[in-house]
Amino acid sequence: METQNLETRKIGDIVTDNFKAAEIFKRHGIDFCCGGNTSLQQACDEKKLDVSILSQELQNLADLPPDNSHNFKEWKLDFLCDYIVNTHHSTVNKLLPQLLIYTRKIADVHGHHAELIQIADLFAQLHDELLTHLKSEEEILFPAIKDVLKTGSDQSRETIKSEISRMSKEHEFAGAAMDNINKLSSNYLLPPDACNTYAVTYKLLEQFEDDLHIHVHLENHILYPKALEL
Repeated sequence: METQNLETRKIGDIVTDNFKAAEIFKRHGIDFCCGGNTSLQQACDEKKLDVSILSQELQNLADLPPDNSHNFKEWKLDFLCDYIVNTHHSTVNKLLPQLLIYTRKIADVHGHHAELIQIADLFAQLHDELLTHLKSEEEILFPAIKDVLKTGSDQSRETIKSEISRMSKEHEFAGAAMDNINKLSSNYLLPPDACNTYAVTYKLLEQFEDDLHIHVHLENHILYPKALEL
């Protein structure tokens, strides 16, 4: 791939073509899920990064063995729906209640770090939003996708359109909330007086954010566009 072509490509498309690119973007602090419609050049300009360096790193991926286990764009939609539920919904459902308790606990104990109160409030909002979001996907959107694949139902096609329109906005909220939490915590940097619970909370928040980025990427840039094509 030519450097110029790469610089003008969208972040989300780059990750869709080679999932290993996600690690490069994470390392440079570039959002590839909710910010996936931004070009590589625009993303580098916003982060004040040298686009030629990132372009070279991305081109070097071509020299690595292909990872066929993560070739999500080739997966069938019904299988991708099940994967998202079994992998990412499972992670969200496991970590949400833990982090709701932990973020509030460290805010109560270490309230002199004012950012912890904001983090706890943001995560409480995210908790409620994601529970509703996951339920809608599992009970409405994903069954509609499978129904269209099986029967070609026009009603299910309309359901897909309306649900994806709404859910895309919910993704923007979730992505922005975790981005704010990341910034408030200075990328999960522990202060000298951090206790064990503080450390565990930040570690789980980082794990939660990493999983959410992949989760949203799979839906925004692979599942949703393909479902709308139905």
